[in-house]
Amino acid sequence: MGAQLDVDKGPGDRGRVRLAPPQWLVSGLRPQSTPIVWPAVARAGVALAAPLAVGFATDQPTYGALVSMGALSGVIGDTADAYRMRVFNIAVPQLFGAIGVTLGTLVYGDGWLAVLALTLVALVSGMISSIGAVASVSGLLLLLNAVVGAGLPMPSPWWKAPLLLTLGGLFVLLLTLLGWPLRNRVPERAAVAATYRSVAELLEAAGTPAYDGKRQAVTQSLNTAYDLVLARRTRDHGRRSPLVRLLAQLNVVIPLVEAAPAAHLRGRPLPPEIPSAVRELATAVEEARTGPVPDLALPEPSKPSERAVDAALRHAAVVVHKPDPDPYNVDDRLGRPAALRIRLRRGARNVLFSQASWRYGLRLALCIGLAQALVSLVAVPRSYWVALTVTFVLKPDFGSVFSRAVLRALGTAVGLVTAAAVLAEVPRGWWDVPVMVVLAALIPAFSAKGYAFQTAAITPVILLLSDVLNHQGFALVLPRLWDSLIGCGISLVAGYLLWPESWHTRIGDRLADAVGEAAGYVECAFAGAGRAGGGDGDGSGGGDHAERVRRRRRIYRDLSVVRSEFQRALTEPPPTGARAAAWWPLVVAVERVVDATTAARVRVNHGAAPPLPSEVAEVSRELRALADGLRSSSTLVEVRTSLTGPEESVLAPLRQEIRAARSIASPR
Repeated sequence: MGAQLDVDKGPGDRGRVRLAPPQWLVSGLRPQSTPIVWPAVARAGVALAAPLAVGFATDQPTYGALVSMGALSGVIGDTADAYRMRVFNIAVPQLFGAIGVTLGTLVYGDGWLAVLALTLVALVSGMISSIGAVASVSGLLLLLNAVVGAGLPMPSPWWKAPLLLTLGGLFVLLLTLLGWPLRNRVPERAAVAATYRSVAELLEAAGTPAYDGKRQAVTQSLNTAYDLVLARRTRDHGRRSPLVRLLAQLNVVIPLVEAAPAAHLRGRPLPPEIPSAVRELATAVEEARTGPVPDLALPEPSKPSERAVDAALRHAAVVVHKPDPDPYNVDDRLGRPAALRIRLRRGARNVLFSQASWRYGLRLALCIGLAQALVSLVAVPRSYWVALTVTFVLKPDFGSVFSRAVLRALGTAVGLVTAAAVLAEVPRGWWDVPVMVVLAALIPAFSAKGYAFQTAAITPVILLLSDVLNHQGFALVLPRLWDSLIGCGISLVAGYLLWPESWHTRIGDRLADAVGEAAGYVECAFAGAGRAGGGDGDGSGGGDHAERVRRRRRIYRDLSVVRSEFQRALTEPPPTGARAAAWWPLVVAVERVVDATTAARVRVNHGAAPPLPSEVAEVSRELRALADGLRSSSTLVEVRTSLTGPEESVLAPLRQEIRAARSIASPR
């Protein structure tokens, strides 16, 4: 876990040894190249400073500080692009935050009752975090505000604190919505256009080593676009939604994405006219341009892969330029969101019966229970900051516990230096308002650079607001540093070192699930293979075409999650980081297996001979054997497979990718 040795063997250096920090720490401290959103910077400064100013003006600084705390939660949660999603992302978590501070206030100073209440709140917080992004932020605010309510004296009666915190969140929402009339683009349309551009880059990279990286960008772009477009349709379950045209334009890019692997297997780049035509379609989508379909001037296709790209591109051009698509003929193959009550019922079922949600909840509850017991039951001068630190570090879906604990400690130390200067030199009162403008504006600016930077920005803001509530001044600084270190220590020991899952990482299980899904995708893609024509009669491919497309989207989403989980594991020290690095090539190999399956199906759709059912069964059997091996062991060894078949078969590239995957790493 310590520093790494780096031997410099340059001329004249005689093997000089120098110390280098571990890679997981360097990657966390390296600022990300994400651009700063300046409107969010200005909004944060106003949102947190204005309530303080009103509080001082009305001689109620405590009320102003509580409203600013609620605004801080709204600023942290305002991460979406589309305004409708931003309303959802800010408003819903505020409701959970109000519940949290109410529960915390009711058990303030009650010892064992406070420990029990916060432990149960932590369990619920961790479990609901598995539902989705909004639920994750809601769970965070539920626990965060409960910890604050149980640790700081709140104004009476009990309903004042939740009301003031909610007002702060609504104030951020109001400031956000002020920019709605001034927006110069529709986020959903921009997301669809961005998807077309990412597909253009993918086709441009076909047949080159850059293809794999571009494929990941397409997957992420599709996920973002579908999330935005389908989220707009959650309240409209009819077929005449105003977003029907955008959904049609997004759906017709799927055949282009499916044709890309077949084009990549050609081994040489596509003609430049093809990605150029896709970029023209992206511009047409972005500008909402309609009218006659332009002449694409594409080269004449000759092979099945070329015919697939040509047909998909020409069909996309027709749909993009069609002024008013028939809402009853929209290719809605990926489905529409279910009614709200159905989605709530599914979410509740997933939370209650998911092992992952219980693991998250129990891990968080254990650490919060220990932290709160130290504060409420042990006669030492500790504060709510211990449990607050555990909440931020151990929020289970936010990243590696180990790296977050270390980065949290470093970020807190830097933030406390700033807080010390403010609390020591700035007089309490009206001077807090301009200081808060500056400190609050740093939160969105620094949050884009990484977790340690975000912590360094948030820490002085919370301390300044806490000082308005309890008037301890500079005396807050050093105790909060010790509290932060204790909270990080609890997270590292109980939430990482002693938690079995840290050492028996789930990355193998998740990858095994993805491999099993790949086997099912192969079976679905070639259902009925061997029949005349090898398709459904409409050029859509074997089996249920809509089901095949849904499976493909689902497996790429799952592989995207697996890749994120592996990248998160790479930031941890050995053995987790080393194991993730060893298994990483297998993640790439599984993605190529899925690509090869799609390419084979596309070639069959455009004239290639379908594979024999025995070939499909053999390929599926090999993939399921690989999945079973991944679940049964964490030791990777090379496995030679007897997977054979005719070289002229469309499944030949797929068999080659499976052999490569088995030879890279198959657990014994």
